Amino acid sequence: MKKILPLILAAALTVSAFAGCSSQQKNGTVSTDGSTSMEEVIGVLGEAFQEKYSGMTFTYNPTGSGSGIQAVKEGRCDIGLSSRSLKEEEKADGLTETVLAYDGIAVIVNPENKLDDLDVETLAKIYTGEITNWSDLGGNDAQIVVIGREAGSGTRDGFESITGTEDACKYRQELTSTGDVITTVSQNPDAIGYASLAAVSDQVKALSVGGISPSEATVKDGSYCIQRPFVLVTKTGTELSDAAQTFFDFVLSDEAAPLISKAGAVPVK
Repeated sequence: MKKILPLILAAALTVSAFAGCSSQQKNGTVSTDGSTSMEEVIGVLGEAFQEKYSGMTFTYNPTGSGSGIQAVKEGRCDIGLSSRSLKEEEKADGLTETVLAYDGIAVIVNPENKLDDLDVETLAKIYTGEITNWSDLGGNDAQIVVIGREAGSGTRDGFESITGTEDACKYRQELTSTGDVITTVSQNPDAIGYASLAAVSDQVKALSVGGISPSEATVKDGSYCIQRPFVLVTKTGTELSDAAQTFFDFVLSDEAAPLISKAGAVPVK
C-alpha cells in the first residue's frame, strides 16, 4: 500500500498538469487592423498571446487608425486598433472603444539639432507656418522642414487637436507610417516631426515640451501634455468570436500590463 500511494499521487499530479495545459490549447484566429503607432505594443502582446495559446493564430495589419476603424465597421477584422478616441459619429455608427493604454506623442528632430525644448504654442507656430526658420528659435539658419502623418492618422489627429492646429498645418511631407516619419527626420538635419513615444529610437532626438520630457512616468502622471489613448475598436452589441474574445481579455489583463510597459506605453491597469 505504501508503494501504491506515491504512484496514485504521481498519476493525479500528471492528470492535473495535463488539465492545466489543456486550458491553454484553444484554437482559432484573431485578426487586428489599424494604427501603425501601436505596432510595438500590439506586436509584443500578439507574440505573448500565441505563446500562451499555442493553437491560436494572431494577425496584425498596420494600415492606420482610420483604416482600422473602417475595417471593423465593414467586418474585415475582429478588432480595430486606433491611436485616437472614436469620434461621436463613429460611436453613433455602431462602434465601441476600449482604452488599452496611453501613449505620448514625441516631438522629434534630427540629433544634430541644437534645440532640446519647445512649448506647445511654438510648435503650433511651426506647424502652421508662422515660424519657418530654426534661427528664430536659437537654432541654425535653415528652413524648418515640417513632417507629419497622413489624413486619418490617429497620431496626426492627436497632435493637431492638442496643439490646436487642426486643418491648419503646412506639411512639407505627409507620411503613412510612424516608421517613415522617424526615418525621414533622422535623415534630414532641418526636419521636425511627431511620432509615437513607444516607437522612438536613438535615430532621432525627442524634445521636451514645456520643460517636460516624454516618458512613461510623465505620460502616466499627465505632466507631458501631448498624449493620446491606444484604443481597441469593436462593433457595438456584436459578440466577438471565441478567439477574438480570448485575445481581448488577455491584452486587458494584469498579465499583459508589464508587456505594454515594456513596449513603451502606459497600461490602463
